[in-house]
Amino acid sequence: MTFGFAPSAATSMSIPSASVDSANRLARMLEPAEWAEAGIPLLRNPREVVRGLHARHRPTPATAVLAVLDHGERLVASASFTRDSATADGWNFRNALLAHLRRIIPHDLRRRTPARTAVLLYCREGEAGWTEEDGAWMWGLRDACTLHGLRCGAYITLTRSGWQVLGEGRGGRRPHAASGPSSVAENGFVPGATPTRAGGGTAGVRRHTAAR
Repeated sequence: MTFGFAPSAATSMSIPSASVDSANRLARMLEPAEWAEAGIPLLRNPREVVRGLHARHRPTPATAVLAVLDHGERLVASASFTRDSATADGWNFRNALLAHLRRIIPHDLRRRTPARTAVLLYCREGEAGWTEEDGAWMWGLRDACTLHGLRCGAYITLTRSGWQVLGEGRGGRRPHAASGPSSVAENGFVPGATPTRAGGGTAGVRRHTAAR
């Protein structure tokens, strides 16, 4: 007697499992319209924020720069790291962002309302328009901020064509993903926020941290 059903059943079971995983991943991303409807606070001077973070961290493609700003948009702390090659998933991005927030700044969970805002600058290849990877970063940033007691701020992409605050329509040509280094002093960003420590790297990850 030949038992030919088990392989077929296993194959058929793997299809819905993959579909469920894909559906879950798609649920962990935000589109620009959803982002705009979420009431994300607008940066008063996004150009200076972008220039300052670029000068401080000098991101290259696949680098995320996470920054925490006070109510006056002064830099409180920041960190940069390179994303791994895994599939873009808001869950993984949330975990990475939360881990870096915990390293650079205490949480504000005891406050009635958030006093500080986290913004994310992501340098990547490709066109400036929204991608599913951007949607996953947006979801991850929003969730990480909630878990750390921070206000969720702007998500900014840096590509070869320039920078863009997604969901707002504001952007500029410089800096861009191929821009050379410039000094923080040139940009006049966040006076008094001097880096006090720089992290080394672990395998596959480059980390640069600036804190109070």
